[in-house]
Amino acid sequence: MTHRFPPGFLWGSATAAYQVEGAAREGGRTPSIWDTFARTPGKVLGGDTGDTAVDHFHRSTQDVALMAELGLDAYRFSVSWPRVQPTGRGPAVQRGLDFYRRLVDDLLARGITPMLTLYHWDLPQELEDTGGWPQRETAYRFAEYARIVGEALGDRVELWTTLNEPWCSAFLGYGSGVHAPGRTDPVASLRAAHHLNLAHGLAADALREVLPARARLMISLNPAVVRARSDAPADLDARRQIDALATRIFTGPLLHGAYPDDLLADTAPLTDWAFVQDGDLAIAHHPLDALGINYYTPSLVSGGTDNAPPRHDGHGAGTRSPWSGAEHIAFHQPPGERTEMGWSIDPSGLYDLLLRFHHEVPDLPLYITENGAAFDDEPDASGAVHDPARIAYLHGHLAAAHRALADGVDLRGYFLWSLMDNFEWSYGYSKRFGAVHIDYPTQTRTPKSSAHWYAGVARANELPDA
Repeated sequence: MTHRFPPGFLWGSATAAYQVEGAAREGGRTPSIWDTFARTPGKVLGGDTGDTAVDHFHRSTQDVALMAELGLDAYRFSVSWPRVQPTGRGPAVQRGLDFYRRLVDDLLARGITPMLTLYHWDLPQELEDTGGWPQRETAYRFAEYARIVGEALGDRVELWTTLNEPWCSAFLGYGSGVHAPGRTDPVASLRAAHHLNLAHGLAADALREVLPARARLMISLNPAVVRARSDAPADLDARRQIDALATRIFTGPLLHGAYPDDLLADTAPLTDWAFVQDGDLAIAHHPLDALGINYYTPSLVSGGTDNAPPRHDGHGAGTRSPWSGAEHIAFHQPPGERTEMGWSIDPSGLYDLLLRFHHEVPDLPLYITENGAAFDDEPDASGAVHDPARIAYLHGHLAAAHRALADGVDLRGYFLWSLMDNFEWSYGYSKRFGAVHIDYPTQTRTPKSSAHWYAGVARANELPDA
């Protein structure tokens, strides 16, 4: 038995600029917060940086040809803010924009739909030096940058994403400090979350002014699937608190125009939220054409105690919690198989998310803009890379997506994370998420078994039996 997907369903893969481009000092590009963070001893495993990454900046034509060989319909990529607008202020650097013009032209020439993400965590360092995302002005700088990119590429890109996973930017970057810029201030993380919401709305307004009417705007969130360890009141309340901090802190303003009352009450000991100014929520509540959902694994929580609770939340081994105002909540390792990231494999979480947003905003189309897994993939004696665990992971999650479609969810596409192995943030090059294996010393690209399997699914527009 096979499972057909709707006509026109987009089959894609995804990357992020700092993780793949390299060329960190070329063409007028200035440092981002990830350049600074990665070059700080002890911040990234093995001292790895994205200075070279997988050299996509110089090999993009080769990589687009590989996408075409694999039969992909779409490619989700991000633009490097400091490559286009060094320091985050002033005019664009045309050499930086020219790289993305060439990339988009190559994609279109191969019949591959570009999905452009404006921000995948690479804030220009000079903006961080003046306060970063906890500073309100950064949201306005982002809108200016969005307008620059929109004017340059709006004639050929129809799918636009403002931000990728603003939760990570706010809470891993400013709360736990396991992501750039590495700050550990719970109030700053809440301020950052608000200014990211504001930045989305301001950027969407700017893009609407310069993009053709056919363009579609979205944001990619990583909403949490939070499950309580038991039905005890403390565990159920822990689930509520984490859902507010992980998901509703963004979906409240973006989808409904208000922060949840329980979030404001939970965080009242930290802040009175006076940084939310009149009109901000109306700006953040800019109408979306679609919503991107990134999903990898669920969370299992309990009420915790006054003792230091276990924190298996999947977000690195920082000494500080990213959960501002909910540091007492314990995270537990769910049962079952896990990926190399230590994340439990549970496709039901993806189904639950899709149904949640189908019911919450039934008229808003959805895309799965990231889903995938890290495994320990190495070539065999013949040079082939077999990764049956990834194929099983993808099959399970695509089956969950198909089940959601059958239940009425308006799901428009699926983007595999990631096209190829790359710089995995604070884990450096130690984790491989790619469908294409990268031999880092030689930059040789080798499609894994999963790449060929996924290509077959994409070409047929159907999922075979496991």
